[in-house]
Amino acid sequence: MTTQELHSEPRARVGGGWTSALALACLGLYMAFLTPIQVLLAEQIDAIDPAGKELALGWATGTGALVAVVANPLAGALSDRTGGRFGRRRPWILGGAVAGAAGLAVTSAQTTVVGVTLGWCLAQLGLNAMLAGTSAVVPDQVPVSQRAAVSGWIGIPQTLGLVVGALLVTMVVTSTTAGYLLLALLVVLCALPFVVLTRDPRDPRDPRTPREARRARVRLGDFLVNPRTHPDFGWAWLTRFLVMLGNAIGTLYLLYFLKDAVRHARPDEGVLVLTLLYTAGVVVTAVAGGAVSDRWGRRKVLVSVSSVVMGAASLLLTFWHTWPVAMAAALLLGLGFGAYIAVDQALITQVLPSAGDRAKDLGVINIANSAPQVLGPALAAPVVAYAGGYAGLYLTSAVVTFLGGILVWRIRSVP
Repeated sequence: MTTQELHSEPRARVGGGWTSALALACLGLYMAFLTPIQVLLAEQIDAIDPAGKELALGWATGTGALVAVVANPLAGALSDRTGGRFGRRRPWILGGAVAGAAGLAVTSAQTTVVGVTLGWCLAQLGLNAMLAGTSAVVPDQVPVSQRAAVSGWIGIPQTLGLVVGALLVTMVVTSTTAGYLLLALLVVLCALPFVVLTRDPRDPRDPRTPREARRARVRLGDFLVNPRTHPDFGWAWLTRFLVMLGNAIGTLYLLYFLKDAVRHARPDEGVLVLTLLYTAGVVVTAVAGGAVSDRWGRRKVLVSVSSVVMGAASLLLTFWHTWPVAMAAALLLGLGFGAYIAVDQALITQVLPSAGDRAKDLGVINIANSAPQVLGPALAAPVVAYAGGYAGLYLTSAVVTFLGGILVWRIRSVP
């Protein structure tokens, strides 16, 4: 592959084997990412500090997300500059999986909130390096006309990973420690097929590429994308941030919501049921929504509609704290999120400022995914405590999500 080819939009369609291998890698990644946040960390911290579990969980997940804010774009920038026969992305995908597995193993052995937080930060460091690689291979190798559909296939693991992970750590293994260790093993095994079986274009700045000088250093200025120069990138970042903030606010305390507001007899199993319903919704709309967007050629209207659907799910939980409504809201949220993540991800890849810095720029976008995990607890905890309890929490989630769906119309270069 020539430098010109690497820096232009890809034209050759990718096959089912390539997409399946990437989806498997993403499945392992999101099992490792999401299962601890939704199940293992909550249970581990509840056992360590039951009286202060809400605040402690917020600190652990928020600190880990703060690490992700730094790690993801940094790993992306380094990936963009990685040379050698193994390519730019594969070393970071496999290396990140191994480092993330080590972090999960460390977390499993902790008996204090501080120890859990530090272990989770190590896991976030590795897993975000892996995410930087898996995110960049789509704009690297998938043509625009196929991008939303492929994004839908790799978006499904974002929720399926939580379902599979939750099943494994609640039904297959019998302890929190064993759950962490199982996830550590699986994240590495799931990454291997994509790393071993797919090709990976070399950095055009590699010294072996004619007439191109490879930039070895990463400077702070490399991470600054001027929203005046690239306004569509700025609006894409903001809208993703708002929608993900709404999700973070609404899902962080799900276990505690079922336990304290819904009064579910077995809240851990309740989380699993809601996750299954949510995943069913995602599976229904992710690939279908992506395919419709690719054929129609329009992104913004589908992003906006899916955001309204997600906000409506939060409104249901604002007014009714019952188990049937919780199930309906979970399904509705999944239907909205499936279409959203497929179409919005494709939209984002079309507003990246530089083809040569795709992983870094997607890392900057991924700050919009990670930063809400930092701000979410900071906003959610005082709302639950002082501003309306869980009704106030879900109303806040709905308003923020609606705002993200409205502001996507400020993007001009993508229909």
